[in-house]
Amino acid sequence: MQIPWRSSLDAFAQILRRCGIEQSSVTDVQAAWGAFAEFLQLDIDGIDSALDSDADGFIAQWGRRSWADNRLILTFTRQIAIADLGDHDAPYREPELWQLDFELAFDDDADLIGLDSLDVQNTGFRFAPTGPLRAAALADAWAEMQQHPPVRAAWVATPASSSLSFECAC
Repeated sequence: MQIPWRSSLDAFAQILRRCGIEQSSVTDVQAAWGAFAEFLQLDIDGIDSALDSDADGFIAQWGRRSWADNRLILTFTRQIAIADLGDHDAPYREPELWQLDFELAFDDDADLIGLDSLDVQNTGFRFAPTGPLRAAALADAWAEMQQHPPVRAAWVATPASSSLSFECAC
């Protein structure tokens, strides 16, 4: 199924609802990851095909962020490069990068100590195409996160809050 890029937020919110997940009050991180994985398998119309494989990717990030009331966070992000925006006559035109962020914020907890001071703060962007290659990249990212005890602890903790946004990253 292909969705218009401007409908990305609505498409993901619909998946969350169908999975019984409230976007503003997640209680099951693993279920949220499952919904995110499902969303990542949707093809999005309007992506800049000139970028080949780097036009649609995802990343998971963790740490402590000032914009989240200095709480510990775990964020699932899908980044897409949009072809139909910007000045098409500009000599060095770059597509606009848009990010859908699903941010889960946690209160300080003994099991989460160190989430903000790990040497690694994210999985790195993965740009595998939808389908089996994206499923493999998702499994690899999940396995990478599970190698860090504080990140692993976040998967079984209950977030204090959660939020969903879709904004231009440029």
